[in-house]
Amino acid sequence: MPSTYIDLNSDLGEQFGIYQLGRDDAILELVTSANIACGFHAGDPSVMRSTVKKALQQGAAIGAHPGLPDLAGFGRRNMAVSPQEVYDMVLYQIGALAAFVQSEGGKLQHVKPHGALYNMAAANKKLAAAIAEATARFDSSLVLYGLAGSALIEAGQQFGLRTASEAFADRTYQEDGSLTPRHLPDALIHQPEQAAAQVVRMIKEGKVRTVQGSDWTLQADTICIHGDGDQALAFSRHIREALITSGIELRAIGRTDSI
Repeated sequence: MPSTYIDLNSDLGEQFGIYQLGRDDAILELVTSANIACGFHAGDPSVMRSTVKKALQQGAAIGAHPGLPDLAGFGRRNMAVSPQEVYDMVLYQIGALAAFVQSEGGKLQHVKPHGALYNMAAANKKLAAAIAEATARFDSSLVLYGLAGSALIEAGQQFGLRTASEAFADRTYQEDGSLTPRHLPDALIHQPEQAAAQVVRMIKEGKVRTVQGSDWTLQADTICIHGDGDQALAFSRHIREALITSGIELRAIGRTDSI
C-alpha cells in the first residue's frame, strides 16, 4: 500500500581532494538519510570522515554508496566487471565507510550502489546477487536500497536483507520501470513543481507516469534527491515542502521518529 511517510535520501560526500561537488551541508538539513561515497567513484578518506561526522550531527541515517572504480567518469560509465569483482569492490567500500562511522560513534544503516553499478544491478541478477551477498556477509542487519521492482531488491530479499525500494524525484521512467538513460534529453526533470508532483503521486498512489505516457506501478520506500545539480538545493527544498504540505511524514528507514 502507498505510504504516508517516506525516507528522503541524497548521495553525498562526492568531493575528491580539492574538487568540490554538491551542497552537502545544506542538503543534510533537508534529508533523513545520507548515502556517502566510498572512494571509488568519488570521495576520499578525509571527505568520508567529514561527511560522516556532519551526517551524524544532523541525525541522518548513514549508508555506504559504493560505485565502480571510475573517478573520471564519476561512476556513471558501464564497466565489464564480473560478479566476483563486484562482490569484492562492494565489500571493500562498505568496510571502509563503516570504519569511519564506527570511529565517530555511529552505526551504518544501509547500502545503496551508485550510478552505473546501481543500474547494472537493477537488471543483471548475478551482479545484484553479488551486491546483496557482500552486504549480507558484512552485516545482515543493513538495509539494501535499490530501484523499485528491480533485480537488486529481489536479490536483497533472497539473501535475507531488509530492502528499501527507491524512487527518484528528478528522473523520468521508461515503461518497463527502468530509469531513462542519462544520455537521452528527457532523462532529467528540471522543473521542481513537476518533480514534486511525481514524488507525491508515487508515495500516495504507488504510480509514476512514464515517458511513453503509461502508468507504472511501484513501491516507494525512499526517495532520492540529487545534490550535485546547479539548482539542487532549491529543488530539494521545494520537494521537501511539497511532501510536508501533502501530509507525508519524513522518516528514515527503520526509525519511528519523524522530522
